[in-house]
Amino acid sequence: MVVGGIFGWAWRSGQLMRLTTYIQQTREELRKCTWPSWDELKGSTVVVTISIALLGGFTVLVDFVFMMLVRWIT
Repeated sequence: MVVGGIFGWAWRSGQLMRLTTYIQQTREELRKCTWPSWDELKGSTVVVTISIALLGGFTVLVDFVFMMLVRWIT
């Protein structure tokens, strides 16, 4: 019952037409996009994975150094 009321309100106020237009325009724009090839995607994935590993290692190292510094001070 509530869903029907919301649907009726959206239809009468033009919200469904706006949503339909938005979806159509979004699909149009996505067709204009150039998508990466499989090799480019794999290469980018490797770069991101290595970057995350390096950043994670750096964070662990800095955390360890600060922990040791705080232990030394207290």
